[in-house]
Amino acid sequence: RDSRNSLAVFPAPLIDRGQVFAGSFEVSPLTSHACANKEHFKMLVLGGGSGGIAMSARMKRKIGAENVAVVEPSETHYYQPMWTLVGAGAKSLASSGRPTASVMPSGVKWVKSRVQEINPDTNTVRTDNGIEISYEYLIVALGLQLHYEKIKGLPEGFEHPKIGSNYSVETVEKTWKALQNFKEGNAVFSFPNTPVKCAGAPQKIMYLTDAFLRKTGKRTKANIIYNTSLPVIFGVKKYADSLWEIVQRRDIQVNLRQNLIEVRADKQEAVFENLDNPDETRVFEYDLLHVTPPMGPNSVIKGSSLADEAGWLDVNKETLQHVKYPNVFGIGDCTNVPTSKTAAAVGKLSLSSN
Repeated sequence: RDSRNSLAVFPAPLIDRGQVFAGSFEVSPLTSHACANKEHFKMLVLGGGSGGIAMSARMKRKIGAENVAVVEPSETHYYQPMWTLVGAGAKSLASSGRPTASVMPSGVKWVKSRVQEINPDTNTVRTDNGIEISYEYLIVALGLQLHYEKIKGLPEGFEHPKIGSNYSVETVEKTWKALQNFKEGNAVFSFPNTPVKCAGAPQKIMYLTDAFLRKTGKRTKANIIYNTSLPVIFGVKKYADSLWEIVQRRDIQVNLRQNLIEVRADKQEAVFENLDNPDETRVFEYDLLHVTPPMGPNSVIKGSSLADEAGWLDVNKETLQHVKYPNVFGIGDCTNVPTSKTAAAVGKLSLSSN
């Protein structure tokens, strides 16, 4: 039998009433061991975000901490949904983070490295410090990647004032500084022509900006502009209908099918292409600019046989099991499941299942 199937029996489906890996599986006892620059684990988890930490805790309970390892390079674990509030001045950046060690399940091996390569044909992962880790089962939770560099003038444009982005730990505090220093003019908010994690966040900071400017008496001198690549204000119709009422009531200008392609930070200009007419561009002067960057699949996954044609982890949407490699599973933004790229989608799945 294929070694990927030989030591476990997985029930189908593995998602029961919204619970990921709700079923149990049998494993033979195996303790991790290391030899030179090689290690082996029964269950290897790639990524220490919400999905990776949750699944490593689940696997610890099922097969024992000594059989589980998490590959995660960051010393700090951030609760990124809070960054909307950080950008609006309601929370501090420090309050959104805590030591990764404090959220790592006790007894689970933490490999403080970055994943360099995944080879599912040999059941191995190579890290950036030269360690090769073999596994019997793999959970991929590597998230997605931000691509500020795909917008001409970024990321170097963030060195100028009046521009920020709540999507990066390096730029979220710049949003609050730009908002504090805003006096009058255009406050421009963008939504890119790619999949986006937490697709509501680009609008959330816009509404918080509107509230802050009203509170500080600056709203009458501000033009709030939302330029989105989408043909609608939001992808879910019932929410879109309500949002149209809100933007009209708050006097917010919405421009559809507009995609940010360049930032001229020295001139305080943002250039948008018309996606319905790519040869047409429009320049917006700004006194505050919030950039939601283009996003895409993790480069490690994209460069492996685990990826679909677009570069996302190719999994069964019902079980989160890889379509080709039965001992590989995925969770979170790195997968190609047809849900929003946000942990809130888990709550929605659970509610709809119940």
